[in-house]
Amino acid sequence: MSKSSKNYGFTINLFLYSIFTMLKIISDAVELDTISITQSLTDGQTMVSADRTFELGFFSPSGTTSRNRYLGIWYKRISNGTVVWVANRDTPLIDTSGGGVLKLADGGILVLVNSTNSIFWLSSNSSSNNNTVNPVAQLLDSGNLVVKDTNDENFLWQSFDYPCDTVLPGMKFGKNLVTRIDRRIWSWKSSDDPSKGEYSHGLDLRGFPQYVLLKGSVEQYRSGPWNGIRLSGSVGLKPNSIYKYYFVFDQQEVYYEYDLINSSVFFRLVLTQNGYLQRLTWNYKTQDWTVYGNTPADNCDFYGLCQAYGSCSIGNSPVCGCLDKFMPRYPKDWDTADWSGGCVRRTPLDCHNASSNGFLKYSGVKLPDTRYSWFNRSMTLKECETVCLKNCTCMAYANIDVTAGGSGCFLWFDDLIDIREVPEVGQDIYIRMASSELESPETHSSSPVKGRLKIIVIPLLLAAVVLLGLFFLLYFLRRRKLKSGMQSQNEDIELPVFDLHTLANATKNFSCTNMIGEGGFGPVYKGKLTTGQEIAVKRLSNNSGQGLQEFKNEVMLISKLQHRNLVRLLGCYVEGEERMLIYEYMPNKSLDYFIFDQNRRLELPWQKRFEIAMGISRGLLYLHQDSRLRIIHRDLKASNILLDEELSPKISDFGIARSFGIDQIEAKTKRVIGTYGYMSPEYAIDGKFSVKSDVFSLGVLLLEIVSGKKNRKFHHPDHYHSLLGHAWLLWNEHRVLELVDSCLENSYIESQILRCIQVGLLCIQKLPKDRPTMSSVVFMLGNEGVPLPEPKQPGFFVERSSIVAETSSGERSHTGDALTITMIEAR
Repeated sequence: MSKSSKNYGFTINLFLYSIFTMLKIISDAVELDTISITQSLTDGQTMVSADRTFELGFFSPSGTTSRNRYLGIWYKRISNGTVVWVANRDTPLIDTSGGGVLKLADGGILVLVNSTNSIFWLSSNSSSNNNTVNPVAQLLDSGNLVVKDTNDENFLWQSFDYPCDTVLPGMKFGKNLVTRIDRRIWSWKSSDDPSKGEYSHGLDLRGFPQYVLLKGSVEQYRSGPWNGIRLSGSVGLKPNSIYKYYFVFDQQEVYYEYDLINSSVFFRLVLTQNGYLQRLTWNYKTQDWTVYGNTPADNCDFYGLCQAYGSCSIGNSPVCGCLDKFMPRYPKDWDTADWSGGCVRRTPLDCHNASSNGFLKYSGVKLPDTRYSWFNRSMTLKECETVCLKNCTCMAYANIDVTAGGSGCFLWFDDLIDIREVPEVGQDIYIRMASSELESPETHSSSPVKGRLKIIVIPLLLAAVVLLGLFFLLYFLRRRKLKSGMQSQNEDIELPVFDLHTLANATKNFSCTNMIGEGGFGPVYKGKLTTGQEIAVKRLSNNSGQGLQEFKNEVMLISKLQHRNLVRLLGCYVEGEERMLIYEYMPNKSLDYFIFDQNRRLELPWQKRFEIAMGISRGLLYLHQDSRLRIIHRDLKASNILLDEELSPKISDFGIARSFGIDQIEAKTKRVIGTYGYMSPEYAIDGKFSVKSDVFSLGVLLLEIVSGKKNRKFHHPDHYHSLLGHAWLLWNEHRVLELVDSCLENSYIESQILRCIQVGLLCIQKLPKDRPTMSSVVFMLGNEGVPLPEPKQPGFFVERSSIVAETSSGERSHTGDALTITMIEAR
């Protein structure tokens, strides 16, 4: 080839390269970050933010051969194009000729259509401004796609209000209380499917706001409340050099937000498909994402691992232990690493004598679940203690804010769940204890008056010894008199009277290893008589609040009840201040031990659950109608339904039961005692109780048996109703089968379960007169062909709001769940 030919070829190549370079420069120069109402974005075109950090367009997930197309936003400046937002994640476009088109319609609405103009996705208009003159859609440098009027910087809509699986810097992660926009993230279903997966993470507004990670509807992790410095349970959320964070809680919004300290850093928070919250930074050296932090960070981060009054410490083996002054509810289970029973107080509380109670301080802990707490952000810690001490259902208190010496008040009115030791960032909590468990403060003095004090104290001690001797002498004489009197009193009780020696031998001297439960009455021990018969011994503590006459009344009441679905009372023991009830032993514990546990619920298929429901109903019918006395139980709940060897139900715990006369319809009390979540509205609010109060409790039980969910602790990502409200919503939407426990899918009979749900809804109706009698309940449950009436709205059908409301005095008060807080006594 000639030299001129080579020069000519080189010139052509140089020319072509120059043209290509110029076209690329021109192309880059005309990259648009905005479209107007006269423009559209088609598949193959993109919008790029002004600083070229983010790009918006159509994509198919990497590594897939799927023809599904999505409109999304991804990183452009870094090389791997990580997707951070998807518009039509649950409604993909099929890759056909013509592809998708993004348009901006009148009123500032973004619309995604296919080639036939079918709508696959559209944005809402979250602004109240309907006078949009010239709307535009713009991709901002933050990765936020916004719609606004060119004459107004306020956003009509923004993608940051509808996150997918990623929280970007500057995004408000929480809830707008005015517009009701809930900025919650959902994992991708898989790496090649951006539709909503099974994990979600968002703000829970029940009690004091906190973030909860869910798998379906089951809690996996809880952030803990904001304490003025950080989310108290977020072990990995510490001051750092990459980002700063803050929390806003006012009348308009509740949200968490973080901003980058160095704008050259790329950082994102993402919820992965396997349920982890990952904080990721871009590593320029490896050209990939580096995990900066994982949540849950360790086993102790998993929600409620150690259950009630259990404390998790990642440095211990095993990680679960009971808080100081507490002991395992089921010691044998605890020894096998089954912590589902949680812990109970070593010494039961006496709620009827405030002076016998106090508070023990626990430091360096993640505060318990605040969804079942009351709070006031203006109270002092001392005021908090005073309020808690006056209410016997108040189990603990703590500061809300730990800055500037502490302020605000949390009160807990339920078991304390999800506690872990976090010494570096934990808080102080004060838990209610019997006075005998409170350590006396030690005094250390080097004062010169110490010797003179001895001169005064020694004679006083000698006098005290003499008085103590006289006291024991009088006590001995009184005890002899009381013992002789008790022999005649025991003759009034129509039950065998056990002796202390027999019971002590049967229970191994009431050892802790034999304790199988504890309630407001005192501990319960498993025992075995010399005949081989197993028994349960309920030992009433001095703090139980029952006097001798009340005890005798209860014994005589239960002794007259004989039914296969009632726990059988075998005898009693009365000696001085000591009182015990001896029952038949139930080897399978209680109903709540099964249906609310993720593993044990599998042992109760639908047919067994239905038999349990029928058994409870027959037992209650006997109490109301067929026994020698008309009995109102007043505390019917899952934990008071015991199960025998064959998992047959037996109603137990008649400690607050009342007998009615034949013609008596209703009674009223100023002392409302029972369990919140099972009490009827008229009893919880006005103290009125009747047979219809028990019917309401049964209705709650029926819905719990069907769903496997606890009424009071039920939560749903789309509303704040209890289980009762959720069932009512599903009933009205003809979707009531969605209530059924997922583990029953292959075992239930549809007509039978629908009947059970409908009867449950009839039982929980707001007005007592609308609820059926127990004879009707048993008849309706047991007869398939009988038509059932339509249920009316249930009692307590109101969303549980935990946002504080301003009272007329300017103070903050809790609404919703706190309605009957001061009326309910601990059980």
